[in-house]
Parts: sequence; C-alpha cells; structure tokens
Amino acid sequence: MTFADIDVLNRRAADSLDDVVKVSYAALPWLLGSYRLLSAGSALGRGCGPLVLTAGRDDLRGARVAIPGMRTTAYLLFRLWAQGRGVSDIDVLSFEKIMPAVRDGRYDAGLVIHESRFTYPSFGLTAVADLGDWWESETGLPIPLGAVLGRRHLDGAALSATVRASVAAAFTDPEASRSYVLDHAQEMDPEVVDAHIGLYVNDYTLQLGDEGYEAVEVLLGRAAAANLVPALSAPLR
Repeated sequence: MTFADIDVLNRRAADSLDDVVKVSYAALPWLLGSYRLLSAGSALGRGCGPLVLTAGRDDLRGARVAIPGMRTTAYLLFRLWAQGRGVSDIDVLSFEKIMPAVRDGRYDAGLVIHESRFTYPSFGLTAVADLGDWWESETGLPIPLGAVLGRRHLDGAALSATVRASVAAAFTDPEASRSYVLDHAQEMDPEVVDAHIGLYVNDYTLQLGDEGYEAVEVLLGRAAAANLVPALSAPLR
C-alpha cells in the first residue's frame, strides 16, 4: 500500500507501478493503454472545485502561480479557465506547501485542492476564482477530480465491486475508519476532515453513473479540443 501526493500517484501510474491507483482525471488520457477506469471510487461533485488563491491580487496577468501538479485535474481546469488571462509562469509544489508559499509572497497565486478550500482564510488568502463553480456554470455537470484505475489484465468489475463495498461500509459506519483516516490526513482537525469527506465522497464514489461518465467525457473532450490532453484512446464505459 502506497500513500502519496496526487502528483506522485499520477507519475506512478504513468510508470504502471501499481495494480490499482487513485489518479487525477486529467492524467487519464495518458493511462488508458495500461489501465481501465473503475466505476467506483471516483471523486466528483458540486461545490468542490479547486480554488485560485491570492494574498489580495485580483489580476493574474503575469502572475507567478503555484500548482499541485502538471497532470492534475485542478491544473487542467485552471488552463481551461485561464485561457486569455496572460498566465504563463507556473511551478509545481506539493499541495500542502502552496498556501504558505502564497502567504509568504513567494508566489502571486496558488491553485489549491482538498482540505485547503476549508482552511485558506486562516492563511490570510482570498479566493479569486472557484473553478468548480466556473465548471458547473459552463456545463451544468459535476466536476470530475479523482479516479480509481485498475490494470487492464485484472477483472475491472470485481475491482469496482470491492471498492464499492469498501465505500458503502464507510458510509454505514464512518467511525470504524476514523482513526485510519486521521492518521493519513494532511489536515488533522477532525471537523475539517469530516467536511472534506462530506464534500468529496458521495453517490458518485459508489457509482459513477451516466452523469458521472458524461462529466468526465465532457471535461476530457474539451481539453482535447484545446490541445491540452490527448484524445481518449479507449472508451470509458
């Protein structure tokens, strides 16, 4: 079992190091030769998108921006949103380092994910854009963030069923996994952890469903049309 930052997991998947792996949906077009998308375990939702944060700056033209990874869904959404805004100076940082770096003036803006959407005010930062809200207003669809993939030589249906059973068990008895979750959380405040889980773990995590698949296909289709990712090489469903 490997626990790692999402950018590390995306790179591990690119090297086919794991049989089952959580990745960013933005990385999926590069991975479909070795992996298939599982129908359970995904992180999709509404009101849960990445945020663009600054220490007071509104105009991002010429800004130096810290992001959590080149093949993260957050950065893919940012690139779609930022077209024509004059942003080109980009650096990758581990996501937990982004807010301190913006607060301390080392970056003009930061693109944040996960628990950061609940804690950024404590760093004195301001959200200049909510990319989830932008995506929903553009498409009416939930925002697809993270996917669980299985190697193609494995039984995808069986893997999906196992992941679905695990998520269902956690829904039924959340206290059973609480200490395990806190041991591996970046943010240790139990209220923040609960808010994070409530936002990112939902019915789409149990089953992508037609709307979930559509959201993924629209995101990656728009990105491919803008030459930001390759076209999908295999069907997702």
